[in-house]
Amino acid sequence: MATGPALRPGSGQAVRARARTGSGIVARVSPFRASVPLNDDWEHFELTIAGGIATVRLNRPEKLNALTFSAYADLRDLIAQLPDREDVRVLVITGEGRGFCSGGDVEEIIGPLRQMGVSQLLEFTRMTGSVVRALRESPVPAIAAINGVAAGAGSVLALACDFRLMAESASFAFLFTRVGLAGADMGSAYLLPRIVGLGRATELLMLGDKVGAQRCLAIGLAHDVVPDADLADRARSLAQRLAEGPALAYSTTKSLLTRELDMALGPAIEMEAVTQALLMNSEDFEEFYAAWSDGRAPEWQGR
Repeated sequence: MATGPALRPGSGQAVRARARTGSGIVARVSPFRASVPLNDDWEHFELTIAGGIATVRLNRPEKLNALTFSAYADLRDLIAQLPDREDVRVLVITGEGRGFCSGGDVEEIIGPLRQMGVSQLLEFTRMTGSVVRALRESPVPAIAAINGVAAGAGSVLALACDFRLMAESASFAFLFTRVGLAGADMGSAYLLPRIVGLGRATELLMLGDKVGAQRCLAIGLAHDVVPDADLADRARSLAQRLAEGPALAYSTTKSLLTRELDMALGPAIEMEAVTQALLMNSEDFEEFYAAWSDGRAPEWQGR
């Protein structure tokens, strides 16, 4: 069977195509993506990438950043692309204006849903759930910078992130029962009890009451609450720490936390043993020892 020319490390045909970004992070494009391009231009939210940080800003402030059918689909597709981009090491999701995300748009989503049959409704609910699944299964750490109300689907979007930073004026509201639907939606009944416990999750999902930032902090739903004016800087600081740190260690930790949620102790310990052995052969682990020996800070490569 005929084959193409051999690939040489460092050549234009090498396994990784490299491009130096402004942050000094090396962007590498896998040759296994086939013809599907990476997209930097999204119609239904604003995306910026700088210094290893991808920031998604929901930008319908007049609707408190309510989601449309297309916004759900774009979020799902973007999150799926992020692991293929080595110029992205962390994701930040926030909203423009007074709201983080008020959920599904009543006029553009809830109205049309009433005209659909069960099969179409199932397609929709599976699509919304796929956004949460993509967030949890992506190895890229995700930060929700919650600048206002996070309600309905917006509350679950924030819930699915790894870190939730809240402005003092921000709030959560799992509103699904308030519109006659199950409080268990988009994975909320799976995720929320694991974060705040079954008792509090039952209260929040059944009653759908507004939960202020300080109570979110007290029950573990928020990682930190900051003055409104400081939220962007606090999110940027955390994102920068993750982007500049040992990205391979961070992403592997996230992946194991997700996969071990439903595993017995024995298989979990075995998975961690195998993973740790592999990472002990990584360039970052070697760099740590070299930096320690030289008395300097490590220069993490995420490999």
